[in-house]
Amino acid sequence: MAVSKVLVIGSVYPRFHEDAEVPWLRTSIAHLKKAGLDIQVLAPSYKGLKSHEIDGVRVNRFRYAPASWEFLTHEEGAPSKMANKPWLQLLAIPYIISGFFKCIKICHKFKPDIIHAHWPFPHAYIALGAAKLFKIPLVLNFHGAELLLIRKKKWVRPLLKFAISQAQAVFANSSFTASKIKALRNVEVEWSPYGTTLEGGSLPLVSAANAASTTPSSGEVSPQRPTPHEVNDKCVGRESRTSSLGHDRDQHLVLSRSDNHKFKILFVGRHIERKGICYLIEAAKYLPRDQFEIRIVGVGDLTEQLHVIANEVKQSNPDAAEIIFTGKLSPEALANEYKTANVFTLPAIVDSKGDTEGLGVVLIEAMELGLPIVASNVGGIPDVVIDGVSGILVPEKDPQALASAYKRLAAEPELVEHLLAGSQKHIAECFTWDGIIERQIAVYNRLL
Repeated sequence: MAVSKVLVIGSVYPRFHEDAEVPWLRTSIAHLKKAGLDIQVLAPSYKGLKSHEIDGVRVNRFRYAPASWEFLTHEEGAPSKMANKPWLQLLAIPYIISGFFKCIKICHKFKPDIIHAHWPFPHAYIALGAAKLFKIPLVLNFHGAELLLIRKKKWVRPLLKFAISQAQAVFANSSFTASKIKALRNVEVEWSPYGTTLEGGSLPLVSAANAASTTPSSGEVSPQRPTPHEVNDKCVGRESRTSSLGHDRDQHLVLSRSDNHKFKILFVGRHIERKGICYLIEAAKYLPRDQFEIRIVGVGDLTEQLHVIANEVKQSNPDAAEIIFTGKLSPEALANEYKTANVFTLPAIVDSKGDTEGLGVVLIEAMELGLPIVASNVGGIPDVVIDGVSGILVPEKDPQALASAYKRLAAEPELVEHLLAGSQKHIAECFTWDGIIERQIAVYNRLL
């Protein structure tokens, strides 16, 4: 028996066609639909938003408060909103109760073969009633944020352990997230990363600079964590396809030096602590101004503070590489940043809350666009960046190591070619949506 209907549950889903929320989830569902599955989505309302359709997929919205209070989700993660406004925690109870009964109502009418719940806390508890009542297999999909909550709120731990015990399958976005799940309860975890949200060789409607992050994770490394090569072994056997989005590499490197002949280092992302942008700025001290330029795309809570750090670096060392903050960019301007860059960098760290990158899908997109990668060896990044094969990994919080990696790439064009070839191969083997969805549907069918 093959799966034909799936109900996907999440805290966030695009509210209108141009909405930039969770582009990876939207793309994932589009590929499930393309594979022939009938998909419906269950997600909370936002300020009274009613159920609607996007991309031919029905999005069932559940109301949980008066319209003016329905902003617990979307535009920023609920944990961040609750941290700034503790009273929002009171909405969690009606959120779960309303979602619980809406899920039962949908399953009674839609009759899905599988319930696939993203962010299991609290969505496992929204799904459990319907899963038990109608005997529908439950798949839980972890992205890391739920596991971070355990560090802050100890009472979440037993709730997650119980939820995992009730699931028929568990997905994780990275081997790092999988190690956290296994530390909580020793179950089989399916590695299910994201593919790119690039389409037809162009950039997505929204970049990582202004997209809401959905893949935070805790910072402690479990001894059960698979190595990047073990993760890669899971993908071996997939047909190795050259990406249609890759550029002619020689031409790309020439284009990137055509304006001011500097080696351009590009960062794209929200200006938050775990991105480690301050260490990228510090790396400018070790890069000659006449040869290197650092371009920081995006905005965030730390933007003003980062400007201060950049000014301090410039004052202390006038010969340091120039640091340019572009702010939030249009898709066309962002595309030009990628086109004229020499290297993409993600100097991520484990932040003061224990949060770090769950996967780093922006790295996959930069690889697709023909850029070599320099990134920190934290979180789920090593699933994407295999050191010396698909990019260069450096220790976190080490500006000198970052600078040394950029200098290597600038001085060794043959290394750039080697890394670009390796990254295209790695993407083709592990991060194409066709492969991801094929493995996902195989798990669905196995449960039936």
